[in-house]
Amino acid sequence: MRILHTSDWHLGRTLHGVDLHEHQQAFVDHLVGLVAERSIDVVVVAGDVYDRAVPAVPSVRLLGRALAGLTEHATVIVTPGNHDSAVRLGFAAELMRPGLHLRASVDLLDEPVVVDDPDGPVAFYGLPYLDPDSVRRSLAPAGADEPLARSHSAVVGAAMQRVRDDLAGRPATRSVVVAHAFVVSGPAADPEAAVGGVDLEDGTAPERSESERDIRVGGVDSVPSAVFDGVDYVALGHLHGAQRVGPSGRLRYSGSPLAFSFGERNQVKSSSIVELAADGSVSVDLVPTPVPRRLAEVTDTLDALLDGRHDDLRDAWLRVFVTDPVHPERLYTRVAEHFPHALAIHHTPVGAVEAPALAAVTAESDPIEVAAAFVAFASGGAASETELAVVRGAYEAALASEASE
Repeated sequence: MRILHTSDWHLGRTLHGVDLHEHQQAFVDHLVGLVAERSIDVVVVAGDVYDRAVPAVPSVRLLGRALAGLTEHATVIVTPGNHDSAVRLGFAAELMRPGLHLRASVDLLDEPVVVDDPDGPVAFYGLPYLDPDSVRRSLAPAGADEPLARSHSAVVGAAMQRVRDDLAGRPATRSVVVAHAFVVSGPAADPEAAVGGVDLEDGTAPERSESERDIRVGGVDSVPSAVFDGVDYVALGHLHGAQRVGPSGRLRYSGSPLAFSFGERNQVKSSSIVELAADGSVSVDLVPTPVPRRLAEVTDTLDALLDGRHDDLRDAWLRVFVTDPVHPERLYTRVAEHFPHALAIHHTPVGAVEAPALAAVTAESDPIEVAAAFVAFASGGAASETELAVVRGAYEAALASEASE
């Protein structure tokens, strides 16, 4: 069976104020074409379809367009993430067109969507994002006097036990779990010893992107990978970089289709095409998604930024660090005029004078010294004699004005 695994579309998201709707629309069209071209049997979307719980109308329409196109070619299974509203995403799920399954209810997490291929049935279990405070009572074992522990590991572990119990009654059935969580490589009994996923490009442990929302409860946000033991493939959402968890390759994040922060500028965005063999083994092909405009960052003095040596970056969404020791005149305007797609401009002085120690300003403070300290603080350079002369002149004029009243 051929499965396309995607997640974290974040429809409605902006990038430093730039509307990404047009670029997300291009991704949707790419995805529909890819599903048709590669004869995909099942598409799984592992959460964070929307960027917010109450999405804007254009985002809702774009999701409708995506689902209509995808279901013309494949069975589609969607689960909500921590950015989505499960209630809104799953509204009227039972009325949706054949081949579209919105698994937004905790009550349905152990009722799989079963899809047959020539090698037999495959059971797809959709786990919506499980907030411990919301589900630790409903997922507790029947007859339990106490709710589950207040942790992601406890509630996802309970959900997966229900999945395994159902799967036990389905002999010769391959299995796929679609889940939205921060999963780390480690045993279920020892989450403290767990380590992060493995980046697909270079084999190193990745850092989470700054654009991923914090989901910690009680200081912990991780779920050990061993919680998912017993299934053939786990299609994960939440982390925005494509990566696997553990050495087996059966637990993977597809990553987001677009970069949503400068921390993701070096990630290769892709969709995962998973070949699920008759024996339950998997192989994965990563298909790059369209790049509407690359993200980059540059650090240099203002003169160097404007003299042409960095002009290969003028078409990029750019984060700029200006290193002049003294704040240049019209810094932001001059950078923005030269780099029309600069989204973030920062003055990070190199070689500036040491900032003066903060001191309380009282009636006894020398106004000239206070003004000079402010100039040094704001510009990174000591006030010049010309600037001090202007300050003295203004101060003396103020005193003269007071005296004449």
